Amino acid sequence: MRVLLLYPQFPKSFWSFDKTIELIGRKVSLPPLGMITVAAILPQDWEFRLIDRNIRPETEADWQWAELVIVSGMIVQKTDLLHLIREAKRRNKLVAVGGPYVTSVPQEAKKAGVDFLVLDEGEITLPLFVEAIQRGETSGIFRSNGEKPNVTHTPIPRYDLLELGAYSDMSVQFSRGCPFQCEFCDIIVLYGRKPRTKTPAQLLCELQTLYDLGWRRSVFMVDDNFIGNKRNVKLLLKELIPWMAERGYPFTLQTEASIDLAQDDELLDLMIAANFSAVFLGIETPDTDSLSLTKKHQNTRDPLLEAVKKINRKGLRIMAGFILGFDGEKPGAGDRIIDFVEGTSIPHAMFGLLQALPNTALWHRLEKEGRLLEIDQKGNTGNQTTSLTNFIPTRPIEELAKEYVNCFWELYEPKKYLGRVYRHFLNMEPRPYKKKFQMPELVELKALLIIIWRQGIKRNTRFQFWSQLFSIFKNNPSVLVLYIAICAHLEHFIDYREVVRNEIEGQIADYRKLNLKKSQQVEMNESLIA
Repeated sequence: MRVLLLYPQFPKSFWSFDKTIELIGRKVSLPPLGMITVAAILPQDWEFRLIDRNIRPETEADWQWAELVIVSGMIVQKTDLLHLIREAKRRNKLVAVGGPYVTSVPQEAKKAGVDFLVLDEGEITLPLFVEAIQRGETSGIFRSNGEKPNVTHTPIPRYDLLELGAYSDMSVQFSRGCPFQCEFCDIIVLYGRKPRTKTPAQLLCELQTLYDLGWRRSVFMVDDNFIGNKRNVKLLLKELIPWMAERGYPFTLQTEASIDLAQDDELLDLMIAANFSAVFLGIETPDTDSLSLTKKHQNTRDPLLEAVKKINRKGLRIMAGFILGFDGEKPGAGDRIIDFVEGTSIPHAMFGLLQALPNTALWHRLEKEGRLLEIDQKGNTGNQTTSLTNFIPTRPIEELAKEYVNCFWELYEPKKYLGRVYRHFLNMEPRPYKKKFQMPELVELKALLIIIWRQGIKRNTRFQFWSQLFSIFKNNPSVLVLYIAICAHLEHFIDYREVVRNEIEGQIADYRKLNLKKSQQVEMNESLIA
């Protein structure tokens, strides 16, 4: 069987870092880990050809080569995913689709003409799909009916199918699921509340595969909550530490975790020793009432500000998620988020408007209350940073949108951003070891010169850039390379804050026109009745 694996395009987003990635000659941040895991689960005597459309489009020759087309993606990739289904059917190809988006909202894929829906987790449903193909079936829907796979049996992803040079980071997965019950989160809907982990040996084999393929850059541990099972994570880290040391720390590791990481000093120390450099925290809001309402109780147990500062001080760069638009939210919530971000010096604060994702507790509650907007009940784009809420909020939407745009604009004002980056790295304790020296590539040196020109000479950040750079070099040289890399991300945010403002203001303008139209229609009807 000749299988064409197609990964849909992502829209420009907070995390796309387009302008920054261009500087170092890459195309995209992360690879399609789900797709290469699918390729590893399917029969290995099948032939695979993977096209990541974020790198390059497929050709007509690719289409003609394929006997079976497989597409997978997240909700933000919906538009291109549905386009690929239609293109496959136009060429009379068998097409199978899976992944988080169609697992949550299969109806749109059905309308587009998909033959096979391979839903839920592939370790269970892909073998069912293969059996159907081998029986000569040409359509079907495969579900796990609530069963969760044992991920210790998941094979090593087919990293060999990737164009490695096109990515700035690689990705691996240790666990699935999260023990918490945040109302707006779809992770617990998709993967459950009981975290399932791979074995340490299993994950080390995946890292060794990347090492043998020549990868020597950042690796993102894509677990939605890496520390959901702390016991198993510590077992992994205790084996990962000597593995990294023996190879001269070939990878810089990043992941996502809950804020209770701050309560476990042993875990923090183990992560630093294993060369973790960054962690994403879902902080959402400093407003305790909103956290309680959305059932994010883990963020109310200890002072958030102190927890963030502790994790940062230990040596981890913090990326954080913040949300505006919770029910009962008081005006000025955006300003309170800005105060928190500035107070903790978090460089990357992903700040968006609340979205009700399909099948979450929030979705069902709002549906019951009649507050979901009809257009999004057919499939939400899920892009929190460039979309209005997909439900009727308790605050006036225009007030909410104005506050959001103003706050996003202020957060990524160049001097403020660079100031946070500086304070964040200056606060870090020096690394307890020295990483093996790695000669920078020519393209990286070129990128450095461009950053120096733009931030250190051309813009009004020039004095700040040089004074902060020399201070980092003098006071914490172990973080210098990472510090410069995060300064480089300003190139993305300067552009992206314009995108956010234009998108939200455009949607508000459409909202006003729609309301005016409705108002005029009501007046006309009343006039006719009179």
